Order: sequence, then structure tokens, then C-alpha cells
Amino acid sequence: MENYDAIVIGAGHAGCEAALALARTGNKTLLLTISLDAVSFLACNPSIGGTAKGQLVSEIDALGGEMGIIADKTALQIRILNRGKGPAVQSLRAQADKNAYHTEMKRVLESEKNLFLRQGEVIGIEVENDNKIVTTSVGLKYSAKALVLATGVYLESEIIIGKTREKTGPNGFKNSHGLSESLKNLGIELVRFKTGTPVRLHSRSVDYSKMEIQKGDDDISTFSYMTEKPIENKAVCYLTYTTPKTHEIIRNNLDKAPAISGEIVGIGPRYCPSIETKIVRFADKERHQLFLEPESASTEELYLQGFSTSMPAEIQKDMVKSVIGLENAEIMRDAYAIEYDCIVPTQLNPTLELKTIKGMFFAGQINGTSGYEEAGAQGIIAGINANLYLKGQEQLVLKRSDAYIGVLIDDIVTKGTNEPYRMMTSRAEYRLLLRQDNADIRLTEIGRRVGLVSDERYKKYQEKLEKMQKIEQKLEKKAKIDEKLIIFFEKHNENPPKESLKFRDILKRVNIDIFDIEKEYKIFDESDYNLLEKVNIKIKYEGYLKQQEEDIEKMLANEKLTIPEDFDYKNITGLRKEAIEKLEQIKPLTIAQASRISGVSPADISILSILVKKSSKKGK
Repeated sequence: MENYDAIVIGAGHAGCEAALALARTGNKTLLLTISLDAVSFLACNPSIGGTAKGQLVSEIDALGGEMGIIADKTALQIRILNRGKGPAVQSLRAQADKNAYHTEMKRVLESEKNLFLRQGEVIGIEVENDNKIVTTSVGLKYSAKALVLATGVYLESEIIIGKTREKTGPNGFKNSHGLSESLKNLGIELVRFKTGTPVRLHSRSVDYSKMEIQKGDDDISTFSYMTEKPIENKAVCYLTYTTPKTHEIIRNNLDKAPAISGEIVGIGPRYCPSIETKIVRFADKERHQLFLEPESASTEELYLQGFSTSMPAEIQKDMVKSVIGLENAEIMRDAYAIEYDCIVPTQLNPTLELKTIKGMFFAGQINGTSGYEEAGAQGIIAGINANLYLKGQEQLVLKRSDAYIGVLIDDIVTKGTNEPYRMMTSRAEYRLLLRQDNADIRLTEIGRRVGLVSDERYKKYQEKLEKMQKIEQKLEKKAKIDEKLIIFFEKHNENPPKESLKFRDILKRVNIDIFDIEKEYKIFDESDYNLLEKVNIKIKYEGYLKQQEEDIEKMLANEKLTIPEDFDYKNITGLRKEAIEKLEQIKPLTIAQASRISGVSPADISILSILVKKSSKKGK
């Protein structure tokens, strides 16, 4: 038996971040993957980021993770989504080169001195005292005190195309057989979920003249705070639409659609449904948007975004050819649905450690989430906390006011999920504070504290803070009340001031931003565009931000009110039966977490708060 400090099972986006976090904090770490060809594989959409997901990537980066760095290195195109809306909902999204992304992440893993990357299918887990012993399909055994399970969608997975079912993982990779049963034997509750992926088409068979071109944005910020140059847009995407013929073909064949007929038992994602589910759910809609996206610079394959289906292959062909510009389309890979096992995430603490087995952590789609970004976010937290567990230190819990990562983890461990969970800006109460542009300001100090933020990264962060401080100092200067100022205000449809005022106050006017001030008054010394934008948002939204900070202070009062681990809910008079059951199941760490449990009412929280306060005073 080989011994390690930590073992990570699965080398998808969660497993890679977990393994790197463990290795970089000094732990001898084994990363086991069912296939070395599947390391950090973009099995579905060849993209990183998106609404709320872009925030997650920058948060991973600010903590010292790898996803943002590699996304920047391998991007074919980058755009800001929701650019016409407020900064709270703006997010970066990049078309990634899926082949280059896999290769680059594998290179990073192989270069990490404390990390041992090994191909092997884990079929069993045993727990002996503090040790977790894993057994592979070829009979090898490995032991470690900390274990992170990040198996993605591979547990007992089945690919479904029409009536055809194949016991395999995504993209034809081998699936995991036997590990689900081992988890059940450890008392872990599993459920069955489903997701899917669209067809891949040959680029030569597409009539782009019938489609709308979608270009990237130039000279915008990157995912990683370590990336110094803007991303070069090397590719374009295209927008097209379904037609009435598409909808007719689907409606005429709904009896053959496993997602509709009930043949698929796994629960699918509400916010990324199959095309046949869209046609049924939105019956009055005349057409649906579809995007053609390049998979890689090294292949002619195109991804048809929005056209996920599990229809039989011959019907898929008719469906695709009915789409505008795809009349002569050549399908290179059929679309498919995939069913897989995952755990009920309410069995986890907010640290992502299993409540019943110390030192065993879970991250990624095995926790019932969807998406590369959600997986990577959980992976870095699981890796951080596995390291802190090994060192006997207090584990990290990011609050909902700290990061989107905090919202994501709190949601799944407190409320659970009855479908693949997807991060959205609407899930975050404090999204104006949790912007993508300030992720490093929110989280770099935390990443430094847990040992993941390098000296180089921390130096860059401190230099950035100093530059922003200088920008703000220059805004404290006063602008003279003269003809130039009056004309400047009138040009921007603002009432001229009656006395001189600071540039900071001018910036608070609705129709004037920091770039208008710079263009007219030249008060900054070639300051970085992105830094000016960050200061602009900070000052323009100062009032709203202050209100959110006050709301957070109130919320934190309940976060500080901790509930003892052995608290006896059953003997509390006045608590409803449903509340007792839910509280016993979740075992919340704080009153604030208890208040977010579905089925626990404000009246229950009021009673619980009084008793916890009394218990706390007795303890003193």
C-alpha cells in the first residue's frame, strides 16, 4: 500500500483545483483519474465563464487557483455578458480551446512537485480510524488521512441516444463502476441526475451567410489577475435560430424523446434544458436562439449551443438540417443525454467535509451541481479545507457576503438541490458587492492566509491597491468653477455647479464617468483602464454599496451565533415537527444558516435563537 497525505479522486475541474491546492500547501497528494486523456476535459460547452460563472472563475483565481490562468491562456474569444446592464450582473465569458485547455492543465499538474498524477479507476473506499483506503480496479491500494471525491458525472453513468443506452462516461470515456456501491456502504445517500450535450458539426458544412456573426470584445479584463496582456480574439461565433420545421419535427417525435417519455429517470437541469424540453415548455415561442461555437483551433468541430437532445440519431439529423444555415450540416458527433449518480449535498458541512466521516470531502458535480466553474469553485475550497484538516487548523467557510463561492456552497449544503444546481446572479443577495472586478480585493487576503496566494501574486495585488489609492487621491482635487467646467457639465446633460467641487463629487453625477473626467482634465498618469473602471464603479455605487454593507452587518450578527454540534432539537418545546426533522438532518452551524433551511419558519428561528443564546451564556 502506498501512503499519501491526501488523495483526490477525479481529475475534472473540481479535482484539479483540489489537488493543486493540497499540493501547493505542502501535502504529498495523489490525483487518481479514470483516464489521463480526460484531465480537465471540457466535455460539454467549450467555454469558461458566463453570467455568475465568470465571477466564480475570478474568485477561484483570487484564492490562488488555476482555472482563470488557463482560461486566459487558451481562450479563442472573450466577451463581457450583460455589458448594457449594471456592474452587478456583468460577467466574462470565453470560448476556450478545449484541446489546449486539457493539455495546459495536465502540464501544470505534472509540473507540481508534491502532486502525483495517476491513471486508475477507484472501485472502493474503506475507512480505518483516520485513514481512508482506496482500491483501484487493478487491485492497487492507496492510503491517506484526507480524501477528496470529485468524480463528476462518471458514477454509474449511462449515455442515452433514443432507445440506445451505453454504460460509459462523457465523450466515450470509461465510466466508474462500483464506487457508488462503496459510497452507499459508507452510509452516503445518492440520487440520480441527468445532463446532456448537443451535436458537433463540421465547419465546412455550415452556411454562415445566413447567420449573425458574434465577435469578441477587445482590450477588456481577463479572468486571472496574473494575466498581464489582454486576450486576443482569434475566432468568432455565430447566432442562428430554430424554425417552425424544427419544432414540427420535435413535436412529431416526442414519443421517441427519452427526456419527455419518462425513459430517463435522472433529473435534468432546469436552466439548461434539452431542445425538446424547450419546445414543450415554451409552446408559443416561434424560434429559439442557437450559437455555433468553435471547439478548438486544432479541429473543425463546432458546438451547437442550445441544441442539447437525446433524440434518436436519425431524428437528430432531420432536426439539425431544419435550422437556418444548417441545411447541409454534417454531424460529427451525435448529441446525447447522460445519467449519473451524485450525493445528496445536505450530508456535507459548509466546509464540504462529510458530516459523518472526518477528513472526507466532496466537490463538483458529485455534489449535484452543474458546470465547470461551479466544480472548480468547490474543488479549491475542498482542497483548502482538506489541507487545514491535515494541519489541525480551523477550516474555511466563505460567507454569502464574501463570494459567489459562499453562496453556491451554502445553497447546496443548506437547501440541497433537486436538480443540477447552476450558479446565477439572482441567487446572490449581495451581488453588487460580489462583482467580478473586485474578486481579488475580496479574497486575496484569504487565499494568502490559507497558504495558496504566492509571493508574486500577493505583490501584484498590493501594487494594484496602491495604484487604486492614488487614483482616488487624485479625485479629491477640486475642479475650478470656470467656463470649462460649465461647458463640461452641459455637454453631459448635467446642471452646472454653483461652486467648485471635487472630481470625486463630479463622478457621482449620473451622466459623467471617470473616463469623461480623464478625457477633459487629464488628471491620471496613464492609469490602467481596468483600474479606472474599478474606481469608477466603487464611487458611483457608493450609496448602494454602503446599504449592502449595513445589511451584511445585520446578517453577520446571526452568523456569529453558533449552534453547538450536539444541540438537541428534539426536546425543544415550540419547534414544529418539520423544523426539528430538517434541523436534525442539516445540523446548521449558525442561526443564520438555520434560517435559510427550507421548512424552518421565522417563528422556529426565534425560539431557536433564544435557546442558543441561553446555552451560550451557560457555557461561559
